[in-house]
Amino acid sequence: MSINNFLRSRHGAATTTSLYAAGFSRRSLAKAVRSGRISRLHRGVYVSKAADPDIVAAFRANGKLTCVSAARFYGLWTLHDVKDLHLSCTTGLARRRIVHHGQCIHPDHPYLPVAGVADVLLHAMRCLPELEALVMVQSAVSQALLTTKFLESKMKGNRNGKLRALVDLVLPRADSLLEVLAHTHFRRAGLRVQMHADVPGVGEVDILIEDWLIVELDGSTHFEPKQVKKDHYRNNASIRGGRLSLHYYYADVVYHPQRMVDEVLQVLENREAGLFGAYRYIAGPPPS
Repeated sequence: MSINNFLRSRHGAATTTSLYAAGFSRRSLAKAVRSGRISRLHRGVYVSKAADPDIVAAFRANGKLTCVSAARFYGLWTLHDVKDLHLSCTTGLARRRIVHHGQCIHPDHPYLPVAGVADVLLHAMRCLPELEALVMVQSAVSQALLTTKFLESKMKGNRNGKLRALVDLVLPRADSLLEVLAHTHFRRAGLRVQMHADVPGVGEVDILIEDWLIVELDGSTHFEPKQVKKDHYRNNASIRGGRLSLHYYYADVVYHPQRMVDEVLQVLENREAGLFGAYRYIAGPPPS
């Protein structure tokens, strides 16, 4: 493997120690620097021209990416793009557009200047708004990177009550960040919510509210013709079985959750008011 390919596999940056361990000699590194293929960031770190800017920034600051800045390196869900860089630095010196976090106490990423997933989540829960931290924790739990019991063991005492409450919102199973967000909003509205419920004649649905109203959370694949047709047939089946269905999308769940909840409550109120009550239909000859 060439030096450039090796660096590419590590987001464009690597320490001298890892390069030596991969079989590259001091002479080959010097030759690559002279040719302009790579450059020396500072003592002990080499980078390629296409190096990941966040990784370079972490090496330059002698720190570790953490919190939301580390999410993508573990494939964790996030709600919004990262503007500031979140770092755990030994110096803690103030720098523009950098959010400093505390010391990392768990094993780091094996070869990148990135905090371990445990520290990433603990930092996120103390730094980010509740729902933004929740989707990161849910994603890690869903990937079996760690467990809720492990996190709870790190949050003893009265000061961590809010963090434990956040962990309590994590679902045993969530196939998307929309599911954990919608579940949280509906539960906080006082509704009885079943996730991934099996509805006779319909199959598994995303959410079943009050054992009657089906809520489906649709991603981009639901716009494909085959999926649209399938969804329509599922809606028909749910209505035949006596249940109504509502569909919501990313923008609804993430940016307009209260509007979504209000619509669900309105449908339930209409049911209680009898607007979906019995109506006697008698088939007869068509009018002349």
